[in-house]
Amino acid sequence: MNGLKTMVLMVALTLLLIFIGGAIGGRVGMTFALIMAFGMNFIAYWFSDKIVLAMYGAQPVSESEAPELYSIVRQLAHNAGIPMPRVYIINAEQPNAFATGRNPENGVVAVTTGIMRILTREELAGVIAHELAHIKNRDILVSTIAAAIAGAISYLAQMAQWAMIFGGRSNDEDRGNPIAALIMMIIGPIAAMLIQLAISRSREYGADEGGAKIVGNPLYLANALKKLHMASQRIPMEANPATSHMFIVNPLSGGGFLKLFSTHPPIEERIERLERMAYSNRF
Repeated sequence: MNGLKTMVLMVALTLLLIFIGGAIGGRVGMTFALIMAFGMNFIAYWFSDKIVLAMYGAQPVSESEAPELYSIVRQLAHNAGIPMPRVYIINAEQPNAFATGRNPENGVVAVTTGIMRILTREELAGVIAHELAHIKNRDILVSTIAAAIAGAISYLAQMAQWAMIFGGRSNDEDRGNPIAALIMMIIGPIAAMLIQLAISRSREYGADEGGAKIVGNPLYLANALKKLHMASQRIPMEANPATSHMFIVNPLSGGGFLKLFSTHPPIEERIERLERMAYSNRF
């Protein structure tokens, strides 16, 4: 169901991009929107892993430098049936982790020094298994494409705003509908963001379930999430909002109304699902 939901949301996001391009610039706008989305996806596909690793100062480590971490990753990668990913460590106090790489053959697992300090071996295994599930399911590629399309939609809306302020509009029938363009400039970016968030949340649920099956015990991850959630509220992290969806728990603190726009499902719901899996032996 998560896969079907993601596919429907991706189609909706793509159609929204095309519709906004058409509303703003007619057939020319639709063509420009598609070309821009293709270009952004191309860059994201080939370079997103390098960009995000550099953004957080992640450093590659060898097996001799982190033997226990390597042991966990190697065993779980074998369980998942994927190649051994590259291992990186981020020098950050907030306990967190993420996976990147366009496919399983180019997978990367990055963990913070903070997460290695507070989790037990079993809990860390639960976290690593979650990240390997992302790699196995190619969630990184899906999330990257969704973020690129949502970014293209926001960029189109901004372009249209500046065009209306400084350039006026032509009477050419192929220039799009001015009323529809105005509506899309306001609603489009919000709708794109909500769809992107829905995709991210769906993939998190899928990785929780997949990771529980890889590690063999859903409670490993459930217990880890409890610790990570509490620690992430106390220990700040300088994270870019555009990449917050990649982490196992949201590195940006915020509650109340902001939870509606979180890239992650409610932590309580994730823990409850994992505990139900454990007690019903569905793994």
